[in-house]
Amino acid sequence: MPVKVVAPRLPTPGPPLTAPSGVITSRLPDDVVAEQVQRLKLFAVISGGMWAMGLVMDFVIFPNRMMADRATTASLIIELAAIALAAGVYFYVEYAPRSPHVKADAGLALMLLNSAGIALLETWVVDPTHDSLGHLSWIPIVILLSAMVMPTVPRRMLVAALASASMGPIGVWMAHWRGVEVPGVLDTLAMAVPNYSCAIAAVLPSQMFHRMGKRLREARDLGNYQLVERLGVGGMGEVWRARHRLLASDAAVKLVRQEILGASENEARAQLRRFEREAQATATLSSQHTIRLFDFGSTDDGSFYYVMELLVGQDLESLVKKFGPLPADRVLFLLGQVCHSLAEAHARGLVHRDVKPANIFACRMGLDYDFVKVLDFGLVQHREVAASENITETLVTAERLIGTPAYLAPEIILGSTDVDRRADVYALGCVAYFLLTGQRVFQEGSAMQALIDHVQTPPAAPSRKSPLPVPRQVDELVLACLKKKREDRPQDASELLELIAAIPGAGHAWSSAHAQAWWQTHLPELALASRAAEPLNS
Repeated sequence: MPVKVVAPRLPTPGPPLTAPSGVITSRLPDDVVAEQVQRLKLFAVISGGMWAMGLVMDFVIFPNRMMADRATTASLIIELAAIALAAGVYFYVEYAPRSPHVKADAGLALMLLNSAGIALLETWVVDPTHDSLGHLSWIPIVILLSAMVMPTVPRRMLVAALASASMGPIGVWMAHWRGVEVPGVLDTLAMAVPNYSCAIAAVLPSQMFHRMGKRLREARDLGNYQLVERLGVGGMGEVWRARHRLLASDAAVKLVRQEILGASENEARAQLRRFEREAQATATLSSQHTIRLFDFGSTDDGSFYYVMELLVGQDLESLVKKFGPLPADRVLFLLGQVCHSLAEAHARGLVHRDVKPANIFACRMGLDYDFVKVLDFGLVQHREVAASENITETLVTAERLIGTPAYLAPEIILGSTDVDRRADVYALGCVAYFLLTGQRVFQEGSAMQALIDHVQTPPAAPSRKSPLPVPRQVDELVLACLKKKREDRPQDASELLELIAAIPGAGHAWSSAHAQAWWQTHLPELALASRAAEPLNS
C-alpha cells in the first residue's frame, strides 16, 4: 500500500544521513537471506544425492555388505527417509509461502535430521565398538557444510550444531539400551570430540553472517528509512522497498549511485545540486497521478536518493508484455490520467524527458483500479516559465543522449537546444502506440535505425498492427502526437487531454468498475477481495 502522509510538505535537503545508534537490528536483510536460502535448495539436492548414492552402494553395488536382515531393513528405511527429507526441504524452500527467514530454519532441521540419520547408520546398522575409535564420522562434515549455508543467528546455530553433534552419543546410548556391548562413557565422549569441535566452529560462519547483517543494514540506512528489499535496477540507479523506522510504513527509495553523478568530484557535486533542485521542484507537483516524493538527500558514500510512495500494481510495459495489447477504451482511460499528471508539470515548466510504459504505473489505490501514477519525475528538466520563452534545457549532452530511444522525439535525436514539452507529447504517442499494438512505433532494425526512423519515417496507423479494433479517432490522435514537426502536434499534455475527452465515449467505455473486474480476474493477488453488500438491518 502507498505510504500515507497526513500533512505533505516540501522536503528540504540536509547533511548526509547516518544510522542512529542503538536502532539497527543485526538480522540479515531479507534479500540477502533470500539469496542464501536459494543455496539451501542446492544443499538439499546434494544431501539427497549423497543418500541416494549410499542407497545404491548398499543394495546394488555392494549388496553383500548387509549381513543381517535387521541391518538391511534399517539401512533401507534410514536412507529412504533421508532422501524424502531432502526432497521435502527442497520443495518447502521453493514453494512454501513463507518468508526467507522462516525458510532458513528448514536448513537447521535438515542438518539435525541428517546427523540423526548418520548416527543411526553408525550405531544401529553397524554396532558401535571400540574399533570405532579414531574413525571420523560424517556428522562433523554435515555440521560444517550446514554452517556455511545457513543464514541464522550464532545462538541458534550453536544450539542446532550441538544437538547434531550429540546424535552420535545418543546413538551409542540407544545401542546400549538394545543390549549391544558399546564403549564406555569416556570412550564414547572421545569419539564425539570431532563432532563437538565442529559444532563450536560452526558458530564462526554464523557470526560472520551476523556481522555482515549489521554492516549491510548500516550501509543501507537512510535517516528514518531502512532499505529492506531491492525491487529493480535501472540506468540511473536502484529502486528499493524501504521501511520507516517510527511509522512502520513502507516506501520506495530510488538510489542514484555516486559513479552515475559524475567522473570528478566537482562534477558529482554539481550534478547532486541539480538533483536537489529538481527534487524540490518535483515535490511541488500535486496531481494525484504524479508519484509523491516524501524526502530526498545524500548518503555517506555520496549517493543521492529519493523516498517515494510505494505502489501496488504493474508498470504498463510489464502489463502489455504479460497480457498483450489493451483495448482502445482502456488505453484512453490510462492515457487521460497520464496527461493529467504531465499537464501540471508542463504548466510549471517541467518536461519529464523519459515518458515510456515502464515509467507509467497502473495500480490499485484504495478502491480504485487502473489508477495511474507517472514515475521518475526526480530527473525532469526544469526551467522557469517566461511569457516570451517557454522552453526547457536540451536533453542532449556532450557525452550522451538522455532518454529511451524508442520514445524519443525527432528534435531530441537531432540535438535541438530548445526541447520543450512537445517532446513529452511525442513520447505519449509512442506509449499509446505500444499499448494498442504491443509493439514499438518502429520495431524493425537496430536502435540506431529506430532513431533514424523517428526522424524520417512516417509511422503506420496503430489499427494496422493491433490485433484489437482501434477506432479511427484513436488512430488520428496517436498519429497527431507522432508528427515529425513539433508545431504539428498537440502543444502540451493539457491540449492532448482535451483531444482525448473529445473522442466519443472516451470517458465512459472503460471505468474503474471495468478495471476492478479485470484486476480480480487477471491480478487477483493484487486486488481486494470483493464482498457482496449486506443489508444494514441484518
